[in-house]
Amino acid sequence: MAFSLNKIMLIGHLGRDAETRFTPNNLSVTTFTMATTYSYKGKNGDWVNETTWHNIVGYNLSDFFKENLKKGKKFYVDGRLNRRDYTDKEGIKRYSTEVIVDRIIPLDPVEASSTVKEEEHVNGGSAEINVENNEDLPF
Repeated sequence: MAFSLNKIMLIGHLGRDAETRFTPNNLSVTTFTMATTYSYKGKNGDWVNETTWHNIVGYNLSDFFKENLKKGKKFYVDGRLNRRDYTDKEGIKRYSTEVIVDRIIPLDPVEASSTVKEEEHVNGGSAEINVENNEDLPF
């Protein structure tokens, strides 16, 4: 049996508010973009920032995430890379690479009355972890 691994971990800011739609089987599909930035020193010694945009897809996310995945918010996302192809309206074959969410965690400071949520998808199901006392969190 061959062993392989398809895992990606990102920390970044959302580029637009998430959009949720439903399949004919009533499966919710939430999509958004996330920007990550890589910094390096250029030839002249100045720091250069290089931004990469990622297409993110989450299935059956909780209402908390559907409501809080807003432009500019910082999140941790881990999942797997998926490449799919489709034919556009002009009949041209196109390709799209996207991250399929396994886990998502908000990283912006939490208001005192808010509940921190982490969502993890396991074998098509999901488990939510609520942390009520956010004073013990490292962020």
